[in-house]
Amino acid sequence: MLTPSDLQGYLNAHAISAEIVFLDVPTPTVETAAQAVGTTPNQIVKSILFLVADLPVLAIACGLDYIDRHPIAALYGVGKKQVKLASPQKVLDIAGYEAGAMPPFAHLTPLPTLIDRRVMAQPLVYSGGGAGNALMRVDPQNILRATQARLMDLVATPDS
Repeated sequence: MLTPSDLQGYLNAHAISAEIVFLDVPTPTVETAAQAVGTTPNQIVKSILFLVADLPVLAIACGLDYIDRHPIAALYGVGKKQVKLASPQKVLDIAGYEAGAMPPFAHLTPLPTLIDRRVMAQPLVYSGGGAGNALMRVDPQNILRATQARLMDLVATPDS
């Protein structure tokens, strides 16, 4: 299993400006993570691994937003039911990090990545830092550069 040390090594090796913040309190939710670092829930981003017809695809969105499977399905030309949330074991096997602590990059294998446009509106975000007691403070532009992600509208709206 990969750790915050592995993430730091990746940051150093790829000259990515970011900081891993270790916390004294557990952060099982977006709200508790935001409170722990003194920011808003919109500045906490989640990295969610989906399997799209068995192809792993990473989706990144602001913490409280619900990722809609429709745009992902449309992008890959499959039905919505073929876009499935990866199990915690699959996340560990594919990305190398535990679900809930997974950073947006530095995985065992590079993953096709989609970023919701709302993430890019934030001046600074906190993502998984490689462990349950760590977050990574990073400029969203650095996530975009490191992942070569595709920007999309991934969040469900009330009428979708």
